[in-house]
Amino acid sequence: MEETVIVIMIKEKETGFLEKELGCYSLEGYEELVYNTYAEELEDGSYRIFMKLTCGRDVSDWEYEAIYDYYDTEALRPYVLDIVQDEEQYNPTWIVSFDYSHNIEEMETKINQILSVHKVELDSVFDAIADKKDDYIEGE
Repeated sequence: MEETVIVIMIKEKETGFLEKELGCYSLEGYEELVYNTYAEELEDGSYRIFMKLTCGRDVSDWEYEAIYDYYDTEALRPYVLDIVQDEEQYNPTWIVSFDYSHNIEEMETKINQILSVHKVELDSVFDAIADKKDDYIEGE
């Protein structure tokens, strides 16, 4: 199995352009759940990482609503500073943020923990909504 590496770039706040590489990190799986990731420099010179997590596949309209209804963002709270729904995307997407660490192993551990917890929660959601289609399409 090939190793998957993500590159985190620093995003310029004013222009939105990605300026330079902050770091490269190995993923232990679930790379299909990362929509994108970037860093922003804070006023104190430190960096905050923003990672958009998705569900790894296209979903139907009813699934879109059901996934947001059943997804428990509290599962990720121990690993992130913030988590918000990004309803601008075609598929369910959550933006998580966390502080950058210069320690590569620490960053890889944090990223992989986030992805692992997100995957477990998604699997739980997909199981929970498997028989809920009629509940969501009745009102359409």
